[in-house]
Amino acid sequence: MTAARAVLRTVAVLSLLAGTSGPAVAAPTPAGGAVILAAGHADLGPRLVDGAWRIQVRDDTVRPPAWRGLDEIVVHAADATRAQVPATAEFAFLGTAGSDVWILPQVQRPDAVWLGWSTQDPTVATTIQREMTWRVHQVTGPGRFALFLNGNFGAPQVVFDSGKPMPQDSGVEADTHVHGNWVFTAPGAYRIDVEMTAASKAGERLSGRGTLRVHVGPGDPAAVFPPAPSPATNASTGPATAEGTHSSGPDRAWLWPAIGSGVLLALLTVWIVRRRIRRSEP
Repeated sequence: MTAARAVLRTVAVLSLLAGTSGPAVAAPTPAGGAVILAAGHADLGPRLVDGAWRIQVRDDTVRPPAWRGLDEIVVHAADATRAQVPATAEFAFLGTAGSDVWILPQVQRPDAVWLGWSTQDPTVATTIQREMTWRVHQVTGPGRFALFLNGNFGAPQVVFDSGKPMPQDSGVEADTHVHGNWVFTAPGAYRIDVEMTAASKAGERLSGRGTLRVHVGPGDPAAVFPPAPSPATNASTGPATAEGTHSSGPDRAWLWPAIGSGVLLALLTVWIVRRRIRRSEP
């Protein structure tokens, strides 16, 4: 192999190495852009967005109403929603009588989020068969979560209770709008892993899953999101890329062009020196 061909092969190998990097990892949702829902009407429910089934929240606190993705919002059960567990056997599932709980109520109040769930979006109501299944896979947080309806004579009808084994299911009829009592037994950040599925009238299975974030009591509601990485450097994963992702390890991509240039220069120097020596030989 001639020196010139060796140089070209080295350049090709270095070009391949320069284009090699670790797998891209999506950055966490930035907390700074979260919409905080602390009062007013909102509904959790599915929609067909560009043909894809998505769980979203209809925010009626703005005009016109806005549909927001679960990764865009935090529902805040402010300290004004704090109450005490009634001293009746029907409410024992909420804890000891007289203990504090935070309730997003079934009836509308000006100082609380009036959070319901709905299958009334036109893309859903006219598409699905009779019923949708709403499933809670898991609830994480500092306390328990329960969702119940005020039944006949005030007796609670429990929809979900994180004190019992998960997952739990509830059926929701098509073209339905419901409100209930969302109860949390301790202040702090909660994440509710929800899934909504239905069969379309054409027989297609429609399914979506996401995390509803709720902050209870005092503190910064946006803290329920993971901290956003620094735009310059992330101590655990290395510098962020221009595409908003970061490599899985320290970013040394800038080294390859430098190494390649150094090696190329050295090989060219050797080749030139050897050629001159050959010309000078008798």
